[in-house]
Amino acid sequence: MVLNAAGVTGRPNVDWCEDHRQETIRANVIGLLNLCDITNARNIHMTNFATGCIYSYDEAHPIGGKTFTEDDAPNFTGSFYSLTKGLVERMVRDTYKNVLILRVRMPISDDLNPRNFITKISRYARVVNIPNSMTILHDLLPIGVKAAQRGLTGVYNYTNPGAISHNQILDLYKKYIDPAFTYANFTEEEQNKILKAGRSNNELNTAKLEKEFPELTGMHVQKSIIGVFERMKVNLDAEKAKAAAAPAKAAST
Repeated sequence: MVLNAAGVTGRPNVDWCEDHRQETIRANVIGLLNLCDITNARNIHMTNFATGCIYSYDEAHPIGGKTFTEDDAPNFTGSFYSLTKGLVERMVRDTYKNVLILRVRMPISDDLNPRNFITKISRYARVVNIPNSMTILHDLLPIGVKAAQRGLTGVYNYTNPGAISHNQILDLYKKYIDPAFTYANFTEEEQNKILKAGRSNNELNTAKLEKEFPELTGMHVQKSIIGVFERMKVNLDAEKAKAAAAPAKAAST
């Protein structure tokens, strides 16, 4: 069994991929296809943690309306990163029957790791207030492991049910983590003016994954995000207490 989470998203963000196209292809396309080919030749099950950032709200899938299923063709090519991801997914799903593709979106962890979606948007000067599907790792990682162990194959939208906006998350950040925190909004059009590439905004349909793992049904993102901040606050308070105790212990010795 192989679990693949390798890939290039760029630093500090996916705009990097616009100017580093060969490096992006080398990791996200060539690297992935090589791994799929090797595991398939050896009859080894492979799980690829991919991305759901290959869709964008449109007339058929408006905000709050019809959501994107695993069978919908990608409709977002506004960034080179998303373009490569959408193309390689189609290649893998139509060729390698040993592969499970889990579409991650805006991963959220219980700490303030720099790659945590919460950390990222808390550091932005302005954010767009658009609801999106998101992947809360506390909920989804155990499901991903179980899916690999079961030998599931094909494509699954790997997010919590429902959608949540940037503003809703930052309001909770202010409530639980930093009462002095403030943020500002701007429109998607205004955002595009300062970016090299567009950003994917969408809500993915999780019915297929919920059918395999009924426990996911109770993990709606609007509910589960509260648990994230509660655990995060406990972790941060523990770290502060440990840091405060360290000087006192040093002084006493």
